[in-house]
Amino acid sequence: MKKVFNEIRKLTEFEKDFKKLTKRFKTLDDDIKTFINRQLKLTHKLGIDNKGVVHIPGSRIGNPEIYKAKKFACKALKGRGGMSGIRIIYAYYEKEDVIEFIEIYFKGDKANEDKQRIIKYCSSKRKSTGKN
Repeated sequence: MKKVFNEIRKLTEFEKDFKKLTKRFKTLDDDIKTFINRQLKLTHKLGIDNKGVVHIPGSRIGNPEIYKAKKFACKALKGRGGMSGIRIIYAYYEKEDVIEFIEIYFKGDKANEDKQRIIKYCSSKRKSTGKN
């Protein structure tokens, strides 16, 4: 199978979140592959907005842009479809064609993304690029 993006990266914190959720939602590993090959491809490669991915306001650091995926189909959550309650926060580096996963969570566990994690991520990217 051809790669959709040049690279897919996952922060250590994302890996920990993912591992915890995988214990509860056994299909999550396959679901994330489908998410990359369908939802992220639609949004970033084909430019189709199906309202499944939204830009997180106030996170503008130029490159990358930070997004929240609201439509994530999890087969383990039968009958809930794309609005399963799983949310993913990620960065997209358009020029490099790289996706970097920042956070994954289940809405039944917490209502919103970890703003402090996003701020920390954005701050570290600004420092690494020399932007203030």
